[in-house]
Amino acid sequence: MKTQNLEYRENVDLEPFYKVLENDSKMLESAFEILLDMITSYPGTTKNLAFLIKDEYPDLFKEIATICVSESDKSKGSSCCGGN
Repeated sequence: MKTQNLEYRENVDLEPFYKVLENDSKMLESAFEILLDMITSYPGTTKNLAFLIKDEYPDLFKEIATICVSESDKSKGSSCCGGN
């Protein structure tokens, strides 16, 4: 039974799915959120994904780092005493 399931998965044509994601940004965002939820549910996988993004997608990594620094800077200056 397991072998049949694996063979079936290998024969599935994912091209229509990819086309939908290419043509519908909301669908792409939704699929990405689902994928991230799945990935972050398993210990260690989050770190592996972070390294993958850092190594294979440097532009995405830099954008995430820029956002993190920007948010960190905002939180430093937003105290009740004007940052003092």
